[in-house]
Amino acid sequence: MLTGIPAKSRGALAVAGFVMGVLTGGGAALAHEVSPSVADIEIQAGVLQMRLRINPEALIAGINLDVVSDTNEAVQANDYDVLRALPPEALNARIKAHWPQLAHGVAVLIDGADAPLTLDEIVIEDPGSEEVARAATLRLTGDVPPRAKAMQLSWGAGYGTLILRQAGVDAPYTGTLSGGQISPEIALSGGSAIGGWSAFGQYIPVGFEHILPLGLDHILFVLGLFFLSVRLRPLLWQVSAFTLAHTVTLALGAMGWVNVPGTIVEPLIAASIVYVALENVFLGHLTRFRPVVIFGFGLLHGLGFASVLGEFGLPDGQFVPALIGFNVGVELGQLTVIALAFLVVGAWFRDKPWYQARIATPASLVIAAVGAYWFVERVFV
Repeated sequence: MLTGIPAKSRGALAVAGFVMGVLTGGGAALAHEVSPSVADIEIQAGVLQMRLRINPEALIAGINLDVVSDTNEAVQANDYDVLRALPPEALNARIKAHWPQLAHGVAVLIDGADAPLTLDEIVIEDPGSEEVARAATLRLTGDVPPRAKAMQLSWGAGYGTLILRQAGVDAPYTGTLSGGQISPEIALSGGSAIGGWSAFGQYIPVGFEHILPLGLDHILFVLGLFFLSVRLRPLLWQVSAFTLAHTVTLALGAMGWVNVPGTIVEPLIAASIVYVALENVFLGHLTRFRPVVIFGFGLLHGLGFASVLGEFGLPDGQFVPALIGFNVGVELGQLTVIALAFLVVGAWFRDKPWYQARIATPASLVIAAVGAYWFVERVFV
């Protein structure tokens, strides 16, 4: 496909295409990245009460959240932006008007029979900026027949990930659903808490998705480690230091022992991307201090992972298996990024004498520029 083009030019084109593919694949910005929906269900005095937290603009605009993580990537992005600009009162009215269509994707079954839900209240959150996706919490209620034993929740195709949590009983159910799935039967009296292996398995894709495709900042940091050298030994030192560090703070953050505001963590993560990329440019080799520095940056990234995991919550009684599953998913995502980078760039150009000048340096400069932009955006915007 690139025959007739000099090898050096093919290398430059490959790295430019790869880095730009990462950037465009992850969205030009993180501003409209959509969080998973959350449904908290409790039954009191024969009434099912559900608090459903959604991204209303994305669902009303018809964006397929099963395949889109950032609304800027969707063909309905303009429709979303118009809805995002509405004041809370106007959006509240749009949600009420659109609820009959949305309700088709939020179906509750009690002992196999449909249990109609009534929309009682809508609370619109204020994220503080139009450039940030906002959420709405819908309070829904439905009647539960006497002597009912079990329920299921069906989640609509295109609605994205849902965290389903049962409350008010012993051993409550906590799990995740993808668009188009239906939950297992959940005992109304409790006792449906998932087992350790189920929790472990459910949270692996959650961790993986936080890297691919959702974790563009983490992807660029890992690429910064890769472009220092595609050789195994220096790459192994760096990735090992990063993995160890973010595992520590992920666990501490998930347990609530460490809590650093995102307004501090997110700019520092952007700064870490800039530092690693510029060190690639000005040093170009692994120093004995770099793994130590990367360990420090890994602590920051672990706090970022913990904040995402906090949105999902961890099932009661299966905290450790779910946490391990999430971390395994993160590691698999990072290894996938490195494998793709090697297949696209390293396998073809790593032995070329001009690799550093034509591949590693330009890629690192692009990564540094993006990190610097994010740092300014996260501090001043």
